[in-house]
Amino acid sequence: MRAFHLSRPWLVLFGLALSVAISNGFGRFSYGLILPAMRESLHWSYTQAGWLNTANAIGYLAGAVATMALIRRVAPGRLFVIGTLGTAVSLALTGVDESLAAQSLCRVGAGVFGALSFICGGTLAASMFTDSPRRNALAIALYFGGGGGLGLALCGAVLPVMLDVMGPQSWDTAWFLVGFAALAFVPMTIWAAGQIRPPATEDAPRSRPPMRRMLGQMISYGFFGLGYIVYPTFLSAWMVSHQISTALIAATWVALGVSVMASPFLWRGVLARFTSGLPMAVILVAVAAGSALPVLLPNTVGLLLSALVFGLSFFMPPSAITSFVRQNLPQPDWGAAISACTVVFAMSQILGPIGAGWIGDHTGQIGDGLLVASAMLLAGAACAVMQRPLGAR
Repeated sequence: MRAFHLSRPWLVLFGLALSVAISNGFGRFSYGLILPAMRESLHWSYTQAGWLNTANAIGYLAGAVATMALIRRVAPGRLFVIGTLGTAVSLALTGVDESLAAQSLCRVGAGVFGALSFICGGTLAASMFTDSPRRNALAIALYFGGGGGLGLALCGAVLPVMLDVMGPQSWDTAWFLVGFAALAFVPMTIWAAGQIRPPATEDAPRSRPPMRRMLGQMISYGFFGLGYIVYPTFLSAWMVSHQISTALIAATWVALGVSVMASPFLWRGVLARFTSGLPMAVILVAVAAGSALPVLLPNTVGLLLSALVFGLSFFMPPSAITSFVRQNLPQPDWGAAISACTVVFAMSQILGPIGAGWIGDHTGQIGDGLLVASAMLLAGAACAVMQRPLGAR
């Protein structure tokens, strides 16, 4: 495979990363910040609140399946643009109708289009710097972590203060603000996708990705999907239930976003060095610790430490999967393998929010859901340890 060259590769990577700010920072995790206001204004239970992120995960699963079917017939750049624009529009529409049916439809739409954008953007990022393993690993990690962290930090800095000043009934304004911010990022992402023209692979030999030999990595990714989503979905609700101040809520989410942006520099060496499941295992242990810390240490230090540990790790499992696939499989199989892993992730992600909401409703403490999620993440780490490089016998 011949490397292709870009005149402004880091600017292109920044444009790609903005799509993760849209699909994940805005599309998935801003909901956790708006959720307390929606619960109070619309009188939802924890289960109903969890359902909306489950609806988003159902859409994400559908989008991952669609991507797996389309990735070898439609250019990844084209799917990426469709997904990014569709996600932004879905977010802007979320504030239009308060009914649970309309909210569910918007969350499903954000999931479907977000999966197209997220997976295809990862494929494009993996095509950069193929002649330098360390820069390639950094590009993959920056794609996932840089954009997602930016989206989290922006939402954390603005939404809690806005909702506190304007009141919980302004949840619809919050969604309009998120949607318009996403639309403002779209032109840069479209430009970046147009700059990447990796070598044609239509005539390259294709084989079915060796999924059985990837089971350790795939199952661990499934446990990640089951456990991680509980923290960003219910962290703000947990803080509100414990009378945490608006300033500390905002500071915690900004710290979370800044930590996510720093995470690629922490993990790039590990991702470049190891071709096994070890990076995923270590990352999941860190995510588990961050998930449990608010409950185990329910004070200012515990919350900020939780944001730091969780933020430095929870955007890295997609990087670990992408890096593992890039190091162990030929390029024509990257898109299909990443899509297959994402399907497993998306299926498990469906259960996390509604399951944690059910636990919170039945125990009266949403923190119990955070502890169960931490246990699931540790189970995923145990599975990842067993994943060997695909070249090993």
